[in-house]
Amino acid sequence: MPSVDAMRTVRLLGLDFADLPTEAAARHLAARPPQAPFGYVVTPNADHLVRLARQPALAPLYHGALLCLLDSRVVGGAARLLGLPCPAVAPGSDLTALLLQQHLHPGERITIVGLAPHHLPALVARCGLAPPAHFDPPMGFDRDAGAFRETVQFVLDHPARLVLLAVGSPRQEKLAAAIHATGRAQGLGLCVGASLEFLAGAVPRAPGFMQRHGLEWLHRLASDPRRLAGRYLRDNPPVFALLLRERLRLQSENG
Repeated sequence: MPSVDAMRTVRLLGLDFADLPTEAAARHLAARPPQAPFGYVVTPNADHLVRLARQPALAPLYHGALLCLLDSRVVGGAARLLGLPCPAVAPGSDLTALLLQQHLHPGERITIVGLAPHHLPALVARCGLAPPAHFDPPMGFDRDAGAFRETVQFVLDHPARLVLLAVGSPRQEKLAAAIHATGRAQGLGLCVGASLEFLAGAVPRAPGFMQRHGLEWLHRLASDPRRLAGRYLRDNPPVFALLLRERLRLQSENG
């Protein structure tokens, strides 16, 4: 397996993205020795990138990741249109599905943080999983020092080759960084957002043609407009201004 240091990366909006398509990223991660010190994977999309621009203090969470993969065809397409260097797009939901369905050993147990308990049986059945170690922390656990410590300890107490952190951003990135900082964990942490809800059938995912054409956000918006309208129509569009600013900066630097 090539080292992360030897892997080609592309810098975009202050982050060094691995230039790996989804299948290659899954193979790369699956080949990691299970006894290796805990490392984690982040998959920034437009929401993450806009938040990072507004809250630079979150940047170390992403810089400390073992692997950073671009999770937005919209961002990738806009970057290419502007002539910016752009990594391969590797959607986190696709990566999670590949790892669970093609890269687990028979009977291998994983650890899951997040996902409502009533969705767990469907996830296990649909993905053919062995019963996972599962902990669903309370809402706001990241603002409660005791609850946050309990969540970190659960992962330490339930070591697995694959640890899925599905508690939303930036909570899952904060949790992954805290687990890494203990120096006592092994395996691979994936910050997976809503990926497990898709795999469990709890949330419908966009048809393939919408995914391929960067329209998954539109499907999600139509499916849950009350919850997602603010994100997709107000919070995320500033990413285009960030990309344009990056283009102008590069032009200025290159004369």
